[in-house]
Amino acid sequence: MARSPQPGLGTKLMAFCVRDPLIYLYTAVFGTGSLLSSLFDREGRVQHWFARTWSRFILVTAGCPLSIEGMERVDTAHPALYCVNHLSALDIPSLYVGLPFQFRIMAKAELFRLPFLGWHLRRSGQISIDRENARASMKSLSAGAAALKAGMPLVAFPEGGRSIDGMVQPFLGGVFYMAIKAQVPIVPMALVGTFEALPMNHYVIAPHAFRLVVGEPISTEGYVARDMEKLSVVVREAIENLYYPRAHVADPRKVPATQGPELIANT
Repeated sequence: MARSPQPGLGTKLMAFCVRDPLIYLYTAVFGTGSLLSSLFDREGRVQHWFARTWSRFILVTAGCPLSIEGMERVDTAHPALYCVNHLSALDIPSLYVGLPFQFRIMAKAELFRLPFLGWHLRRSGQISIDRENARASMKSLSAGAAALKAGMPLVAFPEGGRSIDGMVQPFLGGVFYMAIKAQVPIVPMALVGTFEALPMNHYVIAPHAFRLVVGEPISTEGYVARDMEKLSVVVREAIENLYYPRAHVADPRKVPATQGPELIANT
């Protein structure tokens, strides 16, 4: 298993005294601005601007520059389901900075209960997914498919939650129902470096360069709803092929089974 990075004393002091307070401030200020704009911004463009500006402030404050690769592979004039691995709480700001168009995010229901961030998510039309409630989950997936049919791109984390070890986790097939239902392509993407900056259950941001790598779109033509798991395997393989050659963890697909997971370490 990959080890979570351990920040030094200077990094901890900088996080607790400067970075974290500033990020909380940004969240309150831009969250309030987003909420106020929602009173007249029916299309969500102003709210998306607030979210993107909030994200830029966060990445600059965190000392985490983002580079984007492969965006030319995508026709951004048409809707698609953008699927990406999930490593860190910094993934969402990275996506807002990296994707040059308006989109909506499929986010866990718990995030919608947070002050400011949750209020923004709800008022800006992001889609809540509740894995504990099958009926609510299906309703969310149907809402996502409707958004795609209406021309709004969606971003989803097929793993359903953040990775605890920097590895790509098993995918939840239900996410792909939306793309099949709407008959839009799936764009596989990989975020690299966010795990090293802020792993799950850590609160100290360690400055680190990020990469958002965009792969070739995957057509959903010919797929039907019962093919969700089949499509899940295809998309996961595409994301793994984008992620592991660039990641700071070893590729578990190349480790002999006899060695065991305990020998997979940082490279």
